[in-house]
Amino acid sequence: MGLKRLKELRKAKRITQQRLAIELNLTQKMISRYERDERQADYQTLIALADYFNVSIDYLLERTDNPTFYR
Repeated sequence: MGLKRLKELRKAKRITQQRLAIELNLTQKMISRYERDERQADYQTLIALADYFNVSIDYLLERTDNPTFYR
């Protein structure tokens, strides 16, 4: 479960890995590893990232090209 879209979402929002890490109570190293597909995010982190960027988890995981999140 790589997070290949994480970097593009972060850059589109114009925030650094460090800023994202602070916002989500993670480390910059964790964000970097997620972006490079060296580490897999747990469910809580996936939810936090999806909520932060207002996209679906399926979009983060490239299971769909539709970023729309339905509640």
